[in-house]
Amino acid sequence: MKKAAIVAGGLCWAALGLEAELRAQKPPLLPEKNVAALANELSGETAKRNLEGIARFHRQRGSKGFHEAAELVADSLREYGMSDVVILQFPADGKIFYGTQRSRPAWDAEVGDLIEFDSYPPVCNQEKIENGKLDFNAECDQANERKIASYEAEPVVLAEDSESADVTAELVDVGEGTKDTDYGGKDVKGKIVLVSVQPGAAQDLAVGKFGASGIVSYAQNQKTAWSGENQDAIRWGHLETFSPNKTFSFMVSLKTARGFQERLGKGEKITLHAVVKAGQHAGNYEVVTATIAGADPKLRGHEMVFSCHLDHQRPGANDNASGCATILEVARTLQKLIDEKKLERPARTIRFIFPAEIEGTMALLNGKPEFAKRIQAVIHMDMVGSGPQSKAVFHVTRGPMSLPSFVHDVAWSFAEWVNQESYKFAATGEAKHPMVAPEGGKEPLRAEYSAFTMGSDHDVYQDSSFGIPAIYLNDWPDRFIHTNFDSAANIDPTKLKRAAFIGAASGYYLAAISSGGPSLEVQAGEILRSSEVQRRIRQIAEEDAQNLRRRFVETEREILGSLPHSSGSRFTEGEIRSKTMPLNILNYGLPEAKSAAGEGAKVFSRKPQPKGPLAVFGYDYFAQHAKVAGTTTPKLLSYEGLWGGGQEYAYEALNFADGKRNAQEIRDALSAEYGPVPLELVIEYLRALEKIGVLEAAK
Repeated sequence: MKKAAIVAGGLCWAALGLEAELRAQKPPLLPEKNVAALANELSGETAKRNLEGIARFHRQRGSKGFHEAAELVADSLREYGMSDVVILQFPADGKIFYGTQRSRPAWDAEVGDLIEFDSYPPVCNQEKIENGKLDFNAECDQANERKIASYEAEPVVLAEDSESADVTAELVDVGEGTKDTDYGGKDVKGKIVLVSVQPGAAQDLAVGKFGASGIVSYAQNQKTAWSGENQDAIRWGHLETFSPNKTFSFMVSLKTARGFQERLGKGEKITLHAVVKAGQHAGNYEVVTATIAGADPKLRGHEMVFSCHLDHQRPGANDNASGCATILEVARTLQKLIDEKKLERPARTIRFIFPAEIEGTMALLNGKPEFAKRIQAVIHMDMVGSGPQSKAVFHVTRGPMSLPSFVHDVAWSFAEWVNQESYKFAATGEAKHPMVAPEGGKEPLRAEYSAFTMGSDHDVYQDSSFGIPAIYLNDWPDRFIHTNFDSAANIDPTKLKRAAFIGAASGYYLAAISSGGPSLEVQAGEILRSSEVQRRIRQIAEEDAQNLRRRFVETEREILGSLPHSSGSRFTEGEIRSKTMPLNILNYGLPEAKSAAGEGAKVFSRKPQPKGPLAVFGYDYFAQHAKVAGTTTPKLLSYEGLWGGGQEYAYEALNFADGKRNAQEIRDALSAEYGPVPLELVIEYLRALEKIGVLEAAK
């Protein structure tokens, strides 16, 4: 195996004996007896049984299905002997705000049938047609109809936020359905339109402007190498929660849509009957939570949190019954081993949280701010159980550059150890801790240590208004995500066991840590991050390369600074221990940062309220408030950088606005993280945030 090398600031230095020292540390951070106890007790099969239970429910926000899943989780936690098991409730009526999240009313559905007639009107029923509705008899039902979609059989076929309807109408293909030209020369008033996009994207045009009575969508899944490969896949669909143009939408497969298009292209008339009983109503965000109490009276008020998101369509096995079932297994294992005194009770409290994705976490942290104050770090699991057929890669994802922390290196040290043990077992059939479930696979884990990516509750925790470091464990790509094929059959108990171990070991270590911290693991993480920096430097001009090197040094110093005090204070308030890594050598040859002038010298500070990221679920805080303020959409929101896009730039621009950095420094930080970006785009966005009352310029 080749020795690792680091090139930074024009200097190259070998990792010396660090690699050998790291590999000799088997297992990392925890005593062998603790690791063995966790490895022996954690059960991929138990996790999968819990997953199968959760996946039975159609778990939409505030729905009966979500409540049933929450009760199942709470009952399991009580059975495992957890403390303080409760289902917290936060009102959701479309008017209440939780920080930047406008609460979305609960949504429930009972009926959703889409039926095609072989002939219309049915000859035997002409006298029974009135106002577009039919009074069927059994004989004609059998002879003249074909069921296209059934909510009872597959809830995914009915788009979220559909409203009740009983409509019989022709089907009209409008292509994408998001532009006026898509409707040119087509009479869609009172008819059902076939669109290729998510129904919410076409809703206001199709229904609001052109008078369609409903939507059928064949929106495809997230773009991966396997997109469109499975013609029978039906994607989870969404209408716009707050659109004034209420309607219904059914989701169909690409195969069904292509069949419709072929027939319509031949001039055939297709008549559909849509029956929907569903709608929004005032309800509650529900959040299941439970704890393992800490042992230290001074530190038990500090909490190490395990998080997942419980909501999703049925079955939603990997996304995200897998994350919830895995932290359930972590809870069971830690409680059992502590009760049996095979593990010492950690100093800090360990908490488990099961909310609706993003909006439930926003309700919790804003609705009960004392929770946010107690949380020291989070391990968030969202999609952690896919088997080989899903084509996924398991990621241990770091936090954003705006919130450097050593906690990510803790998680990676355990993941790397599982990589080594699982590969050794796969290659030789022998390993001390292979982490293989009897009913699972034997493939190596091959986890990757990844830069920050957005898309789940870790965004909320690591937003600057909360500033809580979060370890994000996730599978990507997953070819079954958000489709009817995301089922328990594609879940691997071995993967669940390994994800549970990485999470349990990391969480237990962080809950128990006192002083000093994992300096060796931070050094190893620095090597990986430095290698990534060198790859990126080759893609950019020299001035931007110098900025990236400089920002890398600053970030690594901040990671070292996050190591804990002996007093056990919050992880991000540590004291810099520069002796553990000679980072000053990386400053050699680096020029000073570019001085700021004009608008670039202005300093912006985030206001205390509202709390949370501006990109939340089902509500665009920026767009709504910019419309009221008369602010045009800033170009940064659609900017595509080398390593990130508009949403990432905007998220971090707000996080970097800390009252200390000026606009030039924020631009430089963003350029180091996601790729060079023009200063004027950053200033335009910061000014827009100031205009809508999120930021204020320092005097």
